[in-house]
Amino acid sequence: MTYKIANIINTQRLKWVSVFLLAGASMNIQAKPLDYEKPTADIEGPRSCFWNRGPFSADPYINVAYPDANVFYWAATFTIPKGAKLEVDGEFAHARYQSLISYDERGRPQDSVADYLIAPKLNNTNPYQTGADRQAEERSYSIAVQTGMPPQIERGVMQRNTVRTDIYAPSYRKDQQLLIYRIYLPDEKASITGGVPLPEPVLTLSDGKRLRGDDACAALKTGQQLKIDPNALNISAEKYVALRDQADKPATWPATNPSSWYIQYDREFLLSMYSGEKVKMGRRSEGGFYPNLDNNYIRTIVNRKFGKVLVLRAKMPNISKSFYGERKHADADLRYWSICSNQSFANTRVTDCLFDEEVPLDKNGYYTIVVSREEDRPRNAKRECGVAWLEMAEDGDGLGDEDMAVVQIRNLLASPDFPHAVQKILKPGDEKAVMQEYFPKSHYMMPSMFEAVFPCI
Repeated sequence: MTYKIANIINTQRLKWVSVFLLAGASMNIQAKPLDYEKPTADIEGPRSCFWNRGPFSADPYINVAYPDANVFYWAATFTIPKGAKLEVDGEFAHARYQSLISYDERGRPQDSVADYLIAPKLNNTNPYQTGADRQAEERSYSIAVQTGMPPQIERGVMQRNTVRTDIYAPSYRKDQQLLIYRIYLPDEKASITGGVPLPEPVLTLSDGKRLRGDDACAALKTGQQLKIDPNALNISAEKYVALRDQADKPATWPATNPSSWYIQYDREFLLSMYSGEKVKMGRRSEGGFYPNLDNNYIRTIVNRKFGKVLVLRAKMPNISKSFYGERKHADADLRYWSICSNQSFANTRVTDCLFDEEVPLDKNGYYTIVVSREEDRPRNAKRECGVAWLEMAEDGDGLGDEDMAVVQIRNLLASPDFPHAVQKILKPGDEKAVMQEYFPKSHYMMPSMFEAVFPCI
């Protein structure tokens, strides 16, 4: 049952180099425009003249900004010509979730349009709507891209009686606009694009002329340099090490035993996990690195100096199953749940993730997850024993502390009727009280202790 993105992609023999992180100076990261007619041999795979950065995911792909290892992301940078209108035409992917999200130069999300909100074209089906046929053959849509500021709506929670016909992508720095296209968990038998082509730009110029594909990309200047703040992707190594290695703090700082979990707000709140400073709550789900507005997160810092194995136990929310090609879409507590092991805020790499359907549950719906290095994995930390295993990187945070990791849990598109979602936490410190049995209880152990306490029955 274990689903690893690499297993799907190896059949396509994709190799990637980092286009997103080419050397830059000052406030810009310069991304060399791609030559689409003669692509280089070491940059293969599913991208287009519009979606020319990505896919971002776990190794062996471009691994930056804490991607979920079971998800693929593509980025497009462009400028809509004055008086022109841009639409994105596509087909709904065979996957758990897809969306378009716009960002500013600091990697802060501006607007999000999730799959279920999009009206399908005439005589087509949106497979993400309640009760819809997930395997419908006619599944096309079109959504307009606007340059204004987005509407203010509650994020991360399923909207009822709402339809979106456009997405707002505000411009920044000489009129650059940025969209990211996400596909969460393609179906088992689908490609990484969910069995459909990448969406295509359709540009209507001020004189009424319509351009598609490469012609639209040329007019949109999609090969332009990426003009973002370097801190959009990470915090500097120097700043991170200074926060980690404070003279008056213990060697395990800021990890605690049992683990302390923090909801994600803005960047200042994120860094307060290390600084220890009390800061005001910012905008929810904004403090990460190109976060998804449809997600809310809790995260903790792990340190194996407390014990080589971290054991987590909690109840799993009901989720909208999809991976094995379910025929009908069913709403649930959450659209998607995952837990990921990451490295530091400086390199923002994901080590591995587990998604909901690959986590074994006991008869009461509870999971037991072990986080450890490969060398410390208990022999009974396997599905047959009712235990899921999440790998911790061998080099820890990637910057000198080999015992450290970041673990975070995603709640994607919570039902408004589910009171224990991360989305329902109104202020820091209420995580446990709101999530109740869905809040992860933790305990550090040695591998031999875990094998003794949790026999494989």
